[in-house]
Amino acid sequence: MGKSLVVSSALVFVLLFNFHCGLKANAAGTEDGSEAWGYVEVRPKAHMFWWYYRSPYRSQDPTKPWPIILWLQGGPGGSGVGIGNFEEIGPLDTYLKPRNSTWLRKADLLFVDNPVGTGYSFVENTDLFVKTDYEAADDLTTLLIEVLNGNETLQKSPLYIVAESYGGKFAVTVGLSALKAIESGKLKLILGGIALGDSWISPEDFVFSWGPLLKDVSRLDNNGLLKSNSLAEQIKQQIDAGKYAEATNSWLELEQVIGSSSNGVDFYNFLLDRGMDPVSLTAKSELSIEEIGMRRYSRYLNSLRTSAVGDGDLDSLMNGEIKKKLKIIPSNVQWGGQSNLVFNAFQGDFMKPRINEVDQLLAKGVNVTVYNGQFDVICATKGTEAWIEKLKWDGLKTFLSKDRTPIYCGDEIITKGFIKSYRNLRFYWILGAGHFVPVDQPCVALSMIGSITQSPVATK
Repeated sequence: MGKSLVVSSALVFVLLFNFHCGLKANAAGTEDGSEAWGYVEVRPKAHMFWWYYRSPYRSQDPTKPWPIILWLQGGPGGSGVGIGNFEEIGPLDTYLKPRNSTWLRKADLLFVDNPVGTGYSFVENTDLFVKTDYEAADDLTTLLIEVLNGNETLQKSPLYIVAESYGGKFAVTVGLSALKAIESGKLKLILGGIALGDSWISPEDFVFSWGPLLKDVSRLDNNGLLKSNSLAEQIKQQIDAGKYAEATNSWLELEQVIGSSSNGVDFYNFLLDRGMDPVSLTAKSELSIEEIGMRRYSRYLNSLRTSAVGDGDLDSLMNGEIKKKLKIIPSNVQWGGQSNLVFNAFQGDFMKPRINEVDQLLAKGVNVTVYNGQFDVICATKGTEAWIEKLKWDGLKTFLSKDRTPIYCGDEIITKGFIKSYRNLRFYWILGAGHFVPVDQPCVALSMIGSITQSPVATK
């Protein structure tokens, strides 16, 4: 990687300007153009932060367009600029060491702290937090218009929206919003496809999957299974009645029951337990839902890193050295300072399914990829398979009848997963991975994303 990717040696230029539609924005980047970042005021006093990396492998062959990946984190309230970038797929890890498995090897990367209030994004008034996936999609579409419409080079690159966890709900809604904006001429973009990684598309199907899955892998006995299924049924009734906030609270209660019955199984990897998580499940009543989720989310990733010089703490990094590099983060904005409030704002939408949105994308001919880690609990493969079978897409019957093909990595002959595809839908089963596939299986994830994006260097 070039020196421009190293924080300590980055040369930064800052631009302050107003975009054509009157929305305020500011941007900055490295002098060589390998990185750019900035804010878009997507609504008055609502500021969304983005960070773009140009791949050092980018080619200019018009017959093989170079792809761009828009990465959307989960939560809601998880920072793509922080977690997705430094913990998972960006050029540097949290020790600012080069990541050999960075997805820049296959595509340019665009990280966005979405929705407003997440990561470095912020609102000046708490009334400005969005409350639904569709409101978030409107803001993100506005950002894409501002970032992409003025850059002809990026407009020629197909954009692939890749999401993880709750980010999957954002991906399908912004996918539809972006298509509408493209069709109306407001957004100059080629939408290459959407990839849903361990995504929270159908909460009902996931909560029904938890008990049977954990019973099969011996983390629950029959008593635990009965308790789990009973609460899952309660959640289904609440969802059917449109009581989504109540369903969110029942979801928390179900996690508590499973935690107690399983002696604290890790919801991101059933091979692990709460020893990976400093927040005791028995203390959940003392914490809000979003505090538990964000702490567990960050701590799990921290636990997977090998030791290196420095402590690798993401909060310290983002509020310290990275904030100094970026230069445009307001002094009173703390990375992640509003993230818990973001989760709170989504309590009415958190348990709503987005299966219909996946159907709409498929019907419009959009390439949709679903991938899932074998050991994930919270977005278990069993639940993902269940919601896929509910699709009304006219190719579903044939898709389900197809046999899977094994996938490998490099020269290894060990089975790393399976793939099934038909027309514009494909599904990857990733073995040996939990919720965070790029972290647990970086080689497979890199190969997979090269195939999804049809990267010119996909086979290298």
